[in-house]
Amino acid sequence: MNILYFLIGCSVLMALVFLGAFFWAMKDGQHNDVHTPGIRVLFDDEPPDAAEDPQSPKQNEKTDQNHF
Repeated sequence: MNILYFLIGCSVLMALVFLGAFFWAMKDGQHNDVHTPGIRVLFDDEPPDAAEDPQSPKQNEKTDQNHF
């Protein structure tokens, strides 16, 4: 029976720790912007370079040297 009191005490302590972490995150402003992270994955970080573009005309030109 003593272990039951110990486990209830541990669970209440752990719940208080999680509640404190939640309020700390709310006070810190972590949950202020809920719209931007959802659409951030839709945009590229930076535009592709012309040198890496496979449709670049300079890379697709066929000359006698690289034709064969």
